[in-house]
Amino acid sequence: MRFLKGFALAFNMMSIIPFFKVHDFFKGINGISAMFYPLVGFILGSILWLTYSVLNSHMPTTHLAVIIFGMWVLLTGALHLDGFSDTIDGLFVDKDKALEVMKDSHVGGMGMTFTLVFLLLKLSSVIHFEAYYLLPVILMLSRLNATLGIYFYNYISSGVGKLIKEELGKKHMFFALIYTLVLTTLFNFLGAFVISILVLIITAWFFKKRLGGLNGDIYGFIIEVTELALLNYIILSNF
Repeated sequence: MRFLKGFALAFNMMSIIPFFKVHDFFKGINGISAMFYPLVGFILGSILWLTYSVLNSHMPTTHLAVIIFGMWVLLTGALHLDGFSDTIDGLFVDKDKALEVMKDSHVGGMGMTFTLVFLLLKLSSVIHFEAYYLLPVILMLSRLNATLGIYFYNYISSGVGKLIKEELGKKHMFFALIYTLVLTTLFNFLGAFVISILVLIITAWFFKKRLGGLNGDIYGFIIEVTELALLNYIILSNF
C-alpha cells in the first residue's frame, strides 16, 4: 500500500493528470515517491510518443512537433519550468539573497528572458528531433537526475524537499537506478544515460559551489537542462 501511495504522490507531483488523489506528504511514502520519479517521466514520455504515433500520418511534421512540445509543457503543469526560471533569477543576485529571490512567486526579468530563450531552444530541438520513440527515456533520465540530486547532494531549503531527502534511502535510490538502467538498455540508449549523469554532476557542482547545495527549484532546473541536452545529443548523433 505504501508503494502505491508513493507512486500516486509522485504522479501527482510530476504531472497534472488527475489519476490519483494523494496530495499529502504522509510519513513513510516520501522517499518511495522520489523512487518513482523516473517511472512517472517514462509514463509521460510514453504519452507523448503515443500521441505522435497516432497523429503522425494526419498532420504536418512541424505542426505536430509544436503540439508535442505544448503537451510536454502542459502535462507537467510547467512545474519544472517554474523551477528553471526561479533558479535563473537566483543567479543574478548576491549569493546571500539567492534563496529568498528563488522563493518569490514573481518571476524576475532575467528569469523570464532566459526561460523564453530556453523554450525557443527546446521547441526548435523538438521540431528537428526525429526519434520520438526515445521520449519516454529522455523524460525518465531527466527525473532520475532529480532523484539522484536529492539523494547525493545537500538540501539547502526547508519544507517538503527536506522531508523527501530525509526519507529517500539507499534502497529507494538503488531501485530507481536499476529500473532506469534496464529500460534505457532496452531502448539501446545507454549513451544518453552517460550524458544525463554528466549534466547532473556539472550542474550540481556549480550550485554546490555557489549556494552550498540544491533545492526544489534547482531540481526543476536540472530536469529541464537534462531534457534539452538529451534532445540535442540525439540530434547531433543523427546529423
